[in-house]
Amino acid sequence: MMNRKTFLKYLATSSTAMVLGHRTTRAGASATTIPPTDLSKLDTGSWTAIRELYPLTRKRIYFNTGGLGPTSKPVLEAMQRQALRQATDGEHHHSLLQRVRETTAGIFGANPDEIAFVRNATEGNSVIACGLDLKAGDEVIFESHAHPGGSFPWLARQKELGIKVRIFEPDPHNPDENLRRIISLISNRTRVIQVSHITAPTGILFDVAAIARACRERGIWFHIDGAQSAGMIPFSLTAIGCDSYATSGHKWLNGPQESGFLYIAKARLEEVACSHAGAYSSGHYVLPDNFTYAPYVHRHEYGTRDAASILGLETALLLQQRIGPDRIAGHGKKLVAQARSILGKFQGVEILTPEHPSMHNSILSFRIAGNDSGELYRRLLEEHHLRCRNVTERDINAIRISWHVYNSEADLEPLEKAVRSLAT
Repeated sequence: MMNRKTFLKYLATSSTAMVLGHRTTRAGASATTIPPTDLSKLDTGSWTAIRELYPLTRKRIYFNTGGLGPTSKPVLEAMQRQALRQATDGEHHHSLLQRVRETTAGIFGANPDEIAFVRNATEGNSVIACGLDLKAGDEVIFESHAHPGGSFPWLARQKELGIKVRIFEPDPHNPDENLRRIISLISNRTRVIQVSHITAPTGILFDVAAIARACRERGIWFHIDGAQSAGMIPFSLTAIGCDSYATSGHKWLNGPQESGFLYIAKARLEEVACSHAGAYSSGHYVLPDNFTYAPYVHRHEYGTRDAASILGLETALLLQQRIGPDRIAGHGKKLVAQARSILGKFQGVEILTPEHPSMHNSILSFRIAGNDSGELYRRLLEEHHLRCRNVTERDINAIRISWHVYNSEADLEPLEKAVRSLAT
């Protein structure tokens, strides 16, 4: 992962970092673009100052980063500058993508050649599901709490190709038990294992490094749906040892919608066929019958990409680096612990998110006995102005709260008041 010294050096030279450092990205740009946000207050380390970076409405408390992490002013400004530049120049500025690949790889412990930009985690998951050479009867294992963006690509292949999907129910108490449950499903037909790094319904954090080791020992492809982890917790893809990983920019990274990245370990690149192909997929071609793939993961960037959105994603990444990934993770985990303590006081409230310290971070899901989660969601929003998420998957019937950089301890009192009125 990018260490502090490397990051500060990069911050001093990156054109996106210039936005974060109150400078324009090119000569003359200030005459036609909005002025950048003043980030000097961040140096005080105040969560209040961080909250001011987000235009997110204050008419309600936002607890739904797991669904959509609204973008910050610096991200919006960087995107506007780049979009205006593209419109002014009449150029797509795809040369910027390689630099953003280097930023992304440095932060997430990968090689730039192992990173491709996709529209979201679903698209990255689909690249893997559609690209691996699977045959009828081959088996894929994933958890029953998988998001539709993680499960549907495999269910589609099951419907169309005849592979077999096998699922396990995640254990919220013991990380070793989850590994045991996965291993118990492995057969001589198992070709792929996928888990959500952190599950969307209840925020279960899997020991992905242990699962990766088990897969390597058995020659099984290991893919991670990382929609809920990138931006919530720091990690290194190389250290995890997975074969592939996909995430969205529009959740915990607070990047633009329709942004994200796909990682494929360099040694496994040739095992993932291109389900889509375009100008950037080829390293060399001669019509009509000579075609070779580009020797990098961005062969899966099959057409024109919006450099403004990708630059916005880089700005979001650099902003999180400035705040501090460990600090962000610690902030969310602290608020979850405080909320757990508060909710635990009310009779009939059941907390579903694991209490084990290595199995959760910034998500807390709960239900109230005798109450429908859809009705609870409505009342929390309309009566108490709390934007949560209704968890309906697998009939879990729960409410999910996501704590992120724009949340603070001040949000605990309204939550306690709301739950008190609903649970009594």
